[in-house]
Amino acid sequence: MSEAIKRRADRADVIDGEAVAAQVRETVAETVERLQSAGVTPGLATVLMSDDPASETYVRMKQRDCADVGIESRHVELDTDAPQSELFETIEELNDDPAIDGILIQRPLTDSVDEPAALRRVDPAKDVDGFHPENVGRLVTGDPRFVPCTPLGIQRLLVEAGVELPGADVVVVGRSELVGKPLANLLLNRGDDADATVTVCHSKTDDLAAHTARADVVVVAAGVPELVTGEMLSSGSTVIDVGINAVGEGDDRKLIGDVDYESASQVVDAITPVPGGVGPMTRAMLLKNTVQAAARQADVELETE
Repeated sequence: MSEAIKRRADRADVIDGEAVAAQVRETVAETVERLQSAGVTPGLATVLMSDDPASETYVRMKQRDCADVGIESRHVELDTDAPQSELFETIEELNDDPAIDGILIQRPLTDSVDEPAALRRVDPAKDVDGFHPENVGRLVTGDPRFVPCTPLGIQRLLVEAGVELPGADVVVVGRSELVGKPLANLLLNRGDDADATVTVCHSKTDDLAAHTARADVVVVAAGVPELVTGEMLSSGSTVIDVGINAVGEGDDRKLIGDVDYESASQVVDAITPVPGGVGPMTRAMLLKNTVQAAARQADVELETE
């Protein structure tokens, strides 16, 4: 089991997403050095068309991450009242720019924009978020180019936690395009870090607890605070909590997940905290996808693809 797993005698081991993300960033930085020695400097462009404070924070964090590992970053911020055509033109310019290897459209976009249409305009070879329909299709058919960052990070956390995924019974709670669906396809694909038996549960699932209680792995990405409790889980299982919900007011305001951490950690073998679990991995995997995009576009073979 990875050193990123904090062992506790009386409760579940804690899967430290910050520690695993640091390992990923270290590998990415080494890869960037190899690419630079071959005359290639990876470049990531972020596009923001929203006044959402959280999105602005995420973009700043991603830019800082890029600087830490040697990736060049460029940020384009559009007025929320700008016409949709301005966003589309910006995407086309970035598609054509040889200095840009990856493009990330920060979501949510302003309400006046057709978000799926914007994502479709990103060059699939630069779609480091993995949401262009071509990349979604490649993941579904078992030939992924880019895997969405959060599912890819979850897979890495499970590997670091020592979970034997081939044959494992995995229950994913939530069927979003961002996490649930791509994660299910990723873990269903063939490979040493996949080949799981996956059940996807959602708001219409009858008796959710019956599914979660039998699972070896439970991934909860439903957007409902503390939806899954310890009573719904079994000993020996591993829980990945993707949710991040702000509850309370003023000094009592705190972040909690979609899993009741206190009750769950007294039952299961290993669990991710909120915050500090999945979130850091999402950002780290964006860096990984970006350097892979740079290598492919420059036709440079990487040893650790």
